[in-house]
Amino acid sequence: MTTTFTTTYASRGIRHRRAHRSVVPVLAPLAIWAGAAGVLALWWSDTTSVVGPAGWLTGAGRILGLLAGYACAVLLTLMARIPLLDHTIGTDRLARWHAWGGRCTVSLALAHTLLIIWGYSLASHTNMMSQTSMLVLHYPDLLKGTAGFLLFLAVGALSARAARRRLSYETWHYLHFATYLAVFLAFGHQLSDGADFVGNRFAQVAWYTLFLGVAVMLVWYRFAVPVRRGLRHHLRVTEVRPEAPGVVSVHLTGDHLDELGGEPGQFLRWRFLAPGLWWTANPYSLSAPAHPHHLRITVKAAGGHSAALARLTPGIRVWAAGPYGGFTAGRRTAPKVLLLAGGVGITPLRSLFETLPGQVTLVHRARRTDDLVLRGELDAIAARRRTTVHYVVDEPAGYSSPLTARSLSALVPDLAAHDVFLCGPPGMAQAAVQALREAGVPARRIHHESFTF
Repeated sequence: MTTTFTTTYASRGIRHRRAHRSVVPVLAPLAIWAGAAGVLALWWSDTTSVVGPAGWLTGAGRILGLLAGYACAVLLTLMARIPLLDHTIGTDRLARWHAWGGRCTVSLALAHTLLIIWGYSLASHTNMMSQTSMLVLHYPDLLKGTAGFLLFLAVGALSARAARRRLSYETWHYLHFATYLAVFLAFGHQLSDGADFVGNRFAQVAWYTLFLGVAVMLVWYRFAVPVRRGLRHHLRVTEVRPEAPGVVSVHLTGDHLDELGGEPGQFLRWRFLAPGLWWTANPYSLSAPAHPHHLRITVKAAGGHSAALARLTPGIRVWAAGPYGGFTAGRRTAPKVLLLAGGVGITPLRSLFETLPGQVTLVHRARRTDDLVLRGELDAIAARRRTTVHYVVDEPAGYSSPLTARSLSALVPDLAAHDVFLCGPPGMAQAAVQALREAGVPARRIHHESFTF
């Protein structure tokens, strides 16, 4: 059975200002495709004619190799944590683009390899096995290129859904660093063996500029900035407070925290300098608006790292990188907003509930009443805002709470006119998106940022 209880206060008008919509999510894909067109133009300008089956095969292999190399630069850029991209497009959306692009890159590299070997074997009248041995062992940097190609295949296999389920987030994350080595090895092979680069100074300079620019962004945003901020802010744990079964809030203090600039709804990557935790940085959302002197995250024990946070002691140093994500008020397009949370997914929505202007309704779903994290704070915010918060729980455990267009519309009149900010477990989020679409909420008004890998 499902139990629903609601805390309602008289609505109080708050002035609403339409959020500015960034053009970056539109321009970024156009820039990527424009770069791909430039790569094709490079091949076209350097190719006088294509004759016979061997010429067509090697020509196609050259095109796919160029596109694979360019795609490597795009993949690294998407995951460089560049604030302009991260805050406007969103971390989860960039991750989806990266995952899709990764599959395309591996496919392009595989097709490039097979077509080049096939074309060369036809031209030299040898079998493909002999041609492969000759290319790998006698062409400059091709042995390194082969090693890079095999690394790409290995990372692609580990990124498959079936493999990811068997890996911890930390293991999966660090295995991905092999991609940097793979790109480095493939880069040297392209410049040494690529027909479009040998003797073409303009193409060489353009390729060096592209990859050196990407390398600078990676080093700066993924390594230098976190180290600089760790030394600057002197973050440390002040308290670990239980909030619900398996859920704790970690309170932190530090210096110059106003410089972090975290907005409600965003998250940071936290590195706790404690035994067993210092070697990994995991993403956790701010569960209260950022303050110049203290921050708070609220975490559910869902893995080894998150469970260990309950054992932190005051004084432990912390490095925080970020803030990241575009799950902020900037995505809002309508005067009315529904915040839909599942379990500990309330953490980023709690900050938005406190700070979003206008008419805001909160629906917090959980398995049991004890799992309604931060309920006291939510009631206090609702009282101040004179707004509505709905709590929906399943009792007894094991029964699924109905998450349908009909049930949501009963809780939130005129649901189709709302922007919806959604955060919760993957299954709940998927069901919620389907229910919202059936209720008439346009896809562009459903804002969801997933932190699963």
